[in-house]
Amino acid sequence: MCGIVGAVAQRNVVPILIEGLKRLEYRGYDSAGVATIADGKLQIVRAVGKVAELEAAAPKAGTTGIAHTRWATHGVPAERNSHPHYSRDVAVVHNGIIENHEELRAELGGKGYVFTSETDTEVVAHLVQSFIDAGDDLRAAMLKAVARITGAYALAVISAKEPSRMVLARRGSPLAIGIGVGEMFAASDATALVSVTSRIVYLEEGDLGEITLDGYAIFDKTGAARIRKEQLSTLSASAVEKGEYRHFMQKEIFEQPEALAATLEGRISDGRVLEACLGPKAAELLARVQRVRIVACGTSANAGTVARYWIEQIARVPCRAELASEFRYRDPIIEPDTLFISISQSGETADTLEALRHAKTKGIAASLVICNSPESSLVRESDITLMTHAGPERSVASTKAFTTQLMALALVMLLLARRNGLSEADERRYVKSLEAASGQVADVLKEDANLQKLAERFIHKQHALFLGRGPMSPVAAEGALKLKEISYIHAEAYAAGELKHGPLALVDEHMPVIAVAPDGYLLEKVKSNLQEVKARGGELYVFADRNAGLKSEPGVTIIPMPHGDELTDPMLYTVPLQLLAYHVACLKGTDVDQPRNLAKSVTVE
Repeated sequence: MCGIVGAVAQRNVVPILIEGLKRLEYRGYDSAGVATIADGKLQIVRAVGKVAELEAAAPKAGTTGIAHTRWATHGVPAERNSHPHYSRDVAVVHNGIIENHEELRAELGGKGYVFTSETDTEVVAHLVQSFIDAGDDLRAAMLKAVARITGAYALAVISAKEPSRMVLARRGSPLAIGIGVGEMFAASDATALVSVTSRIVYLEEGDLGEITLDGYAIFDKTGAARIRKEQLSTLSASAVEKGEYRHFMQKEIFEQPEALAATLEGRISDGRVLEACLGPKAAELLARVQRVRIVACGTSANAGTVARYWIEQIARVPCRAELASEFRYRDPIIEPDTLFISISQSGETADTLEALRHAKTKGIAASLVICNSPESSLVRESDITLMTHAGPERSVASTKAFTTQLMALALVMLLLARRNGLSEADERRYVKSLEAASGQVADVLKEDANLQKLAERFIHKQHALFLGRGPMSPVAAEGALKLKEISYIHAEAYAAGELKHGPLALVDEHMPVIAVAPDGYLLEKVKSNLQEVKARGGELYVFADRNAGLKSEPGVTIIPMPHGDELTDPMLYTVPLQLLAYHVACLKGTDVDQPRNLAKSVTVE
């Protein structure tokens, strides 16, 4: 995800801007840039690559400035396409996607404004400049400009004609104002501002903001003043440390509502997925796709298996999901119209990387990577990239990476489904449910204390069995993986329909059975499978939709869950399984963040 930092001060803001960009590096980018105003003139420096390279070339001074890290959507990674973009006196940075940029480009080009990039963002600079040329001040020009723009955006704009002023706008992408003493700041993420202020005001949807040396003001789309609540940020310079949490894993479990919301930011508009979120080549490459192959390892493989159900059931595209470690050794047949999706938190998983390389030798329509590490090998070697926005994940046992991978895969699935006839109404319905997932996960996290108590029943168990059906079967597999990874309890997962074909032999009073039972088309089948366990004296723990009609009774503990749908249920039901595994491990006294024999990034076969 792109990152924005801005500052208006009486001191040199360049070090503040560079430090802010460094704190946003984890979000993913391929280029960076800074624009400052000094002595009434704009100074702009842009560079492809790391922020460190920009730092060496950045302007030495400036009391007002904006900075940006960019992940390419429109236009290839290149200095000309890097932010900030400018038009004579105006410089702008932008997160999101301007959908009507071609129309605006043609209009502004006809008025004599010269474009030097292939980006959608440059139209904003020229549009604002055109209104200033017509006599408006910066705020009035921005108000008129955003009225002309459709799409998702977070914008920060400065003008050499008003050197101690910055105007901001937000729709679909986050933007915050940081409050200082005699100086003001802006950023797309409060993480960028922890070194200068903890006083934050978040712009709401459709807001226009203005910051000066004297303070800030916020307006709605009509220009009427609005009051937004000031918040005291809980972030600190040690935001990547555990903070109040006992372990990184616990912290990362509780960061999932924000991470899921961040993975959607700037990628949906007006209830639909923006195809440009996959980058400038997406439309051309997706047009060739008639089938999908997914490869991954461990937790990421479970995410890919969930997506297989979605892609076939909703998008109606043939799909296979398999382990990357096995893929190339069976000399697979890959059709040339295949979209090859690799999934990896680190982007350096050796088996997954080699699987991608092997697939490319066979001839495929396109390769897409879903990843949390923007500078990784998988990102560099794939045609298309969709970054998850999980943020730093330190615990070896992956949590927020998994749920954000599911969110990203859901977006890819909807783009494929749209090309295969998914109605606009159905797409809007699915997008609405994805937007609700963050809040529902937050509700699930409120059950932490109850799950901690439940964990006490597992500390003396040696084995556990996890069950699920349909897309919830890989969710059960992920639950089993978490328990075995950090508590060292032997745990297995099965599709619940397979229970009577062998695993039922293991069930007795010593083998707890954990099941996931959302209120879907397979619920009655799951209920029958649970009766098979109950009849054998098994100890059942069922995470069930509140509408499922299941009640606790002797030998059966029901943990109620919010109502979701086929897209959000895998995310929702994963979270309590993570918490259960975490609390069991804590009670057993294992090394939660660094479990024995495991590494965060598996870079060897």
